[in-house]
Amino acid sequence: MENQIKIRRYEFDWLRVLAFSLLIFYHTGMYFVSWDWHVKNPVLSETLQVPMIFMSQWRMSLIFLVSGVGVYFAMGFRSAGTFARDRLKRILLPLVIGMLLVVPPQVYFERAAQGTATDYWSFYSSIFEFEPYPEGNFSWHHLWYLAYIFCYSLLLLPLLAYLRRASVHTAGIRGWVLLTAPALWLSIGGVLLNERFPATNALIDDWANHFLYITVFLIGFLLMKIPQLQDQVREIRWHSLALAGITLALLYTFYWFKDRDLSGMELNFYYVLKQSNRWFWLMVILGFAMQHLNLKNKYLAQANEMVYPFYILHQTVIVALGYYLLQVDWSIGFKFAFMSLSTFVICFLLIRYLIMPFNWLRILFGMKSVQRIETLRLTGLNIEKRKESEPVVSSWEVRQ
Repeated sequence: MENQIKIRRYEFDWLRVLAFSLLIFYHTGMYFVSWDWHVKNPVLSETLQVPMIFMSQWRMSLIFLVSGVGVYFAMGFRSAGTFARDRLKRILLPLVIGMLLVVPPQVYFERAAQGTATDYWSFYSSIFEFEPYPEGNFSWHHLWYLAYIFCYSLLLLPLLAYLRRASVHTAGIRGWVLLTAPALWLSIGGVLLNERFPATNALIDDWANHFLYITVFLIGFLLMKIPQLQDQVREIRWHSLALAGITLALLYTFYWFKDRDLSGMELNFYYVLKQSNRWFWLMVILGFAMQHLNLKNKYLAQANEMVYPFYILHQTVIVALGYYLLQVDWSIGFKFAFMSLSTFVICFLLIRYLIMPFNWLRILFGMKSVQRIETLRLTGLNIEKRKESEPVVSSWEVRQ
């Protein structure tokens, strides 16, 4: 049986907030680049694609890794059955509500921009034909993450419960192993699966993404299980940064010659490079976060609470803003800044003054009820009053 002292891990609260906040900038950027998206600005920017390529390497992988951390702590004080019921309420319910109420406006604005939709209420009835997007109008769009993390949490529950209880020996794991072994594993998956199963976010046929996201999800879980690994990640953070920088420079070389068709060994080398670079950046982010971000802040608790409904709402706000700004003759830079800032402000106001005051809306958007929050807050206060020698529940355990 595991018998270790647990401390507050504010760095993972920060990483969760920052990772989901980056989605606002990334999805705003999708409005301005040539990649396929729901509504597009009349003038596109190739320059903006350069930083977005960098973010696309690790943004969703980081979210799944941090989710693995959260699941580790969430399972610490629950039975498997209680944990599964909590996933139904905290993940599946917001997903269903999102697909019925939050995502349809995105599809409507896309159809309106294409000239195939008139008024919203006539369009909305087509949702209940349940014909999958893009042929139909029923979709989870950006909420695909909820479907994936829900399935991973439940399907892997026997394994996670076993790992949570098991004794793990890490004597042979050194920093260089942490850098190379996951990079090699992800590279094998990339070579074998990426060409055969291009990313779809459709769950049932997305095997390359499943390989990637399940791997980093389990790594996040194991990082919390094995504190010695965290020490190694911190110690090699500068080595991780060097390797991440080198592989990123090589990846950008492929980008500058993007018109060249890759095949054979060239294509395999590209996948090895891409997956290795992804892992190195995750190691960089984790290493520096664990070294520098374990900081308490009076706004962190509220930000960590609000980030989930922010995630659910943000893309609908961006698509709506993009649709109404299609014919506005602003520069790309000004329009990007306006849309990003407006999305933050609109989501904050909706969450703070419409969703958070009402328990029934809080639950629909994946938040705990006000009474439950108060109970957990008092529990946390009591925990902090314990003697230093006694086990302390992590802030993640209180909030999951």
